[in-house]
Amino acid sequence: MINLLIMLEKIISPASLEAVRLLLASGNNFVVLAHKNPDGDAVGSSLALFHYIKNLGKNVKVVLPNAFPEFLSWLPSAGDVLFYENDSEQATAAIMSADVLFCLDFNAVSRVGDAASAVQESCAKRVLVDHHPFPEDSFNVKISHPEACSTSELVYRLVTSLSGEEAVTFEVAQCIYTGMMTDTGAFAYASARKDIYLIIASLLDKGIDKDKIYRNVFYTSSVSRMKLHGYAMYRKLKVYSKYNSALITLSHDELMRFFAAKGDTEGLVNQPLQIKDIRFSCFLREEKPGKINVSLRSVDDFPCNEVAAEFFNGGGHRNASGGELHCSMDEAVARFRLALQKYRKALVE
Repeated sequence: MINLLIMLEKIISPASLEAVRLLLASGNNFVVLAHKNPDGDAVGSSLALFHYIKNLGKNVKVVLPNAFPEFLSWLPSAGDVLFYENDSEQATAAIMSADVLFCLDFNAVSRVGDAASAVQESCAKRVLVDHHPFPEDSFNVKISHPEACSTSELVYRLVTSLSGEEAVTFEVAQCIYTGMMTDTGAFAYASARKDIYLIIASLLDKGIDKDKIYRNVFYTSSVSRMKLHGYAMYRKLKVYSKYNSALITLSHDELMRFFAAKGDTEGLVNQPLQIKDIRFSCFLREEKPGKINVSLRSVDDFPCNEVAAEFFNGGGHRNASGGELHCSMDEAVARFRLALQKYRKALVE
């Protein structure tokens, strides 16, 4: 087995590790939280930490604001997750009775949606484990490293630093690999650091089948999802050649026409980046009339997180960001065009 603790660069501070160690030792009830509309990294990192804390003999629950996509339902203990949207009473009770809240894959309490009020009222200590920049000052312990490829990578580092590689069980390894894989587009971006592959090697030593995990996540499409993606690329893709950019829009009516389920549009925003010279891709999805979810992706050094913050009430990473608008689709498209004009020089240089 690889001795990764020697080979990996140490990025979590000794003070943070000691603070978490003391909280784990002194507490009995723990809750792991992640952001609204949880993705593979949010779910993977949360379930990985859940299994680790459970294996310490502690009481632990995962609370998510709302449901995750069906293609993540195979993850170990995914069926034990509490969804605030479906059972706010039980989820609130778990949060209020917790000694420690582990806040994963978000940098502001508002990102947990309707569960935010319970988090703010809870007397529990808050531990942040996240890779988004500029975390707010509402956490007792902050493990915040934007250079990490995913929060799942940070959970691996936290677990092994606290308890050694033997603490990464098969279940923990499956969850961590899923989070790392999904947050890097199957290691197509934000994954150039060698530490990432050292961690993958260690996870493979735990017996995970990375090819099966890939199939579980990416090869489980329904017929309606395949038709929706085909329709989006054929009918709704617009290329802005002079800006090296592309846009896909889907209205609420169009989503309903294809019986779109949660997660059915996952990955759609990445597809235009396969077009030669396209550096910036935007996907506008009308979740309901008057509410537009915004997904942004870029390549190289184009800062789509700056675009998200300036034009779409959002943020994120340089190459993967998102936001939200409360307006019509036409107004959202107009805002996208304004962003292209503002960032034209960065897009074409």
